[in-house]
Amino acid sequence: MTVSADEFIRRFLLHVLPEGFHHIRYYGFLGNRHRAQKLARCRELLGMPVPEPLDDEFEKDYRDHYEALTGVSLYQCPACRRGQMAIVETLHGITTRPPIHDTS
Repeated sequence: MTVSADEFIRRFLLHVLPEGFHHIRYYGFLGNRHRAQKLARCRELLGMPVPEPLDDEFEKDYRDHYEALTGVSLYQCPACRRGQMAIVETLHGITTRPPIHDTS
């Protein structure tokens, strides 16, 4: 489908909110504050069974998901492919700017 430039701009601007308005993605029973309780109540009213939690999915680390998708283990050493990688230290990001030393 091809549209003229004027029609494209008109359709694009239909998605732009006026100044002072904010986009609300979820509201009602999908709002963040009490979503779990409200969805449970919706299931109850509709007579739906309570979904069973997937225990194996919650216990999997991102490295396990990567290995399942690619077949390459992130636990193995990338250089020799025999040793096991282990977390030695976790470096946290710098939260403040480094001091500026005046050398004049």
